[in-house]
Amino acid sequence: MKSALILGGTQFVGKRLVQLLLDEGVEVTIATRGMTVDPFGNQVSRLIINRENVETLKNAFKDKKWDVVYDQTCYSSQEALDALEALTGKVQKYIFTSSQAVYDFGANHSEEGFNPLDFEPIVKTRKDYIGYVGYQEAKRAAEAILFQSADIPVTAVRFPIIIGEDDYTNRLKFHVEHIKEGKQIFIEDPNFRYSFIDSGEAASFLYSIAKSDYQGPINPGSEEDISLNELIGLIEDHLGTKAKVSTDGDPSPYNLPGSWSVNTGLVQSLGYTFTSLESLLKNLIAYYSKL
Repeated sequence: MKSALILGGTQFVGKRLVQLLLDEGVEVTIATRGMTVDPFGNQVSRLIINRENVETLKNAFKDKKWDVVYDQTCYSSQEALDALEALTGKVQKYIFTSSQAVYDFGANHSEEGFNPLDFEPIVKTRKDYIGYVGYQEAKRAAEAILFQSADIPVTAVRFPIIIGEDDYTNRLKFHVEHIKEGKQIFIEDPNFRYSFIDSGEAASFLYSIAKSDYQGPINPGSEEDISLNELIGLIEDHLGTKAKVSTDGDPSPYNLPGSWSVNTGLVQSLGYTFTSLESLLKNLIAYYSKL
């Protein structure tokens, strides 16, 4: 891989991915709305696009080619169609940042839990997908369009919850701060189980999978999953104080209608390894507790 186009690349995992590619000597182009300042100076090329206007993609990508495209900003079936149209003949591989949200709620989902080749997508725009259900359909439909229509290899990386010191969502930080400060937390069901991945390892996986011959959906992340009850226990052990969990507390940002975890057997069989979840969480709990 000598050149890469990143649709996105200015926040969180995308920013880590750009830096990793640059460190590896890859020629990087980032395509965004141009609204967010990035730290890469003259190390990258920049294109201005609007994912809701296909003509901006066609104009930006005209007379250009890359080895791989990383699509980190696709949130509708229409945007997947537009990207394929605008990039026809311009890239050799498509790496799509998907989500474990393509699966129904539950634990230990393997890749076979959602087959994009069997899904009939309805073409919609970003504004037509509302809330979590809309997000789920958008990722399912985007995967379906890419796998059913692309004439190049496609990989859909179904990330679990991404965490790290640079996590702008502050969802794990919420739990550490509330317990540290004695604030009450409301947890819908403490026994629901969740999967996680470190943000740096997420970026490294995106880089590595693009260099491999693998195509299809894949679940990266720490091998283990964890319940909210167990997560609270880790925080309590580190802080030496008990959490105040009650129906009157601030809702946990991890409250979902069911478990949200994946099986990582496939990615492990391909030789990829990730930090154990307990170690990852303990390190981050220690980091947040010092802030």
